[in-house]
Amino acid sequence: MKRRRPHTRQRPSRDAERLAWLAQGLADSHSRLEDTWWQRALDALVEKLLRAGDEDALNQALDRLQDDDGRAYDELADIIEGACESSRNDDFDRLLLALPLLAWSRYEIPARRLPVAALDGLRAQLGAHVLAADARVAFADHLFSPDQLPRGFVDTRRLAESLWQAIEDGRNLEIDEADLPESLAFVSDARYLVAAIRVPAGQPLFRWNEPGGNRRDALTAWSEQGGANLRPVLAGCAFELSSPDAYFAAWRQADQDLRPFSLVSAVAYLQTVFNQPAARLRAVVAPYYENWLVEWRVGFTLADSDDVVHGVSWPLLGGEEENPALGGEIEALLKSAGVGAVSVLDTRMPVEFCDDCGAPLFPSPDGENVHAELPEDMRDAPAHLH
Repeated sequence: MKRRRPHTRQRPSRDAERLAWLAQGLADSHSRLEDTWWQRALDALVEKLLRAGDEDALNQALDRLQDDDGRAYDELADIIEGACESSRNDDFDRLLLALPLLAWSRYEIPARRLPVAALDGLRAQLGAHVLAADARVAFADHLFSPDQLPRGFVDTRRLAESLWQAIEDGRNLEIDEADLPESLAFVSDARYLVAAIRVPAGQPLFRWNEPGGNRRDALTAWSEQGGANLRPVLAGCAFELSSPDAYFAAWRQADQDLRPFSLVSAVAYLQTVFNQPAARLRAVVAPYYENWLVEWRVGFTLADSDDVVHGVSWPLLGGEEENPALGGEIEALLKSAGVGAVSVLDTRMPVEFCDDCGAPLFPSPDGENVHAELPEDMRDAPAHLH
């Protein structure tokens, strides 16, 4: 299942109603031939709505299906995402890519314009290890924070079209940084390279689509060699490259990968800040509820104190509220990172935030919701982890 989405309260439009009906028909179809009929009808209507900039109709249809028909919801979400990130005609197939990286730092993680030399190096490494032989690529010339990525389906499609045109023009896409929101400061976070590729119609997109290609080998080589081009941009950061993929798939995978990365980064960060080994840290893990379980939170203290000095949120994705073992998995991850003492509370903690600054509250060893704060003389870094 796709991620849980906040519902809108608008009355569904006629187009939204038809989208939901078509998606339900596709979900109930029992033959490839019938599948094709439903898909073509959905493709045509989604394309019409994207071109008209009708974000509301797309979201209304998804809202209607989200709780009532999970299969139809997934079918519609896949078709909308595919229309945003891909295009084909008689000559070419095109795809929007996201290339995530995960980073942590005591200082600010940059979200900034990328120099031409870095983009040229990334293009060479992507071509050498990930893309098929006939693929052409164009990059957006900005390293995006999650807050700076397109907010909706229509804006994502517009970004894709701009990058596809950049391929035709033989250039990278220049991003006007004045149009981007300010990036929020976290100790650990994701950053995104965004690119588009074009191949002759019907030809392989990726190296692993070609005879003898291997996805694991290709992605390992990218992770090991692509990052060298970003080290000057990410000075003062520890980072690792994630797998390039179609835009929405890469974005979701980065959300998954960021959660364990943030926990391990928290341990490394606190060792650096306090000059203490991980064995001198303590972690308190607790489930947090609204009407249902929505996330786990981890509060960190020093071994000889009950003061919570840092906190990390672990949001739930895609049905994980039904995984009773998740608390134990978080505990095992913390212990593998060397944390000296880990406790998992069985209390249903309420989702609460600081009234003054809006930061999430984290569990203390006493089972209370408290503000995570470094000692006053150490407050020269972002206030909390992702």
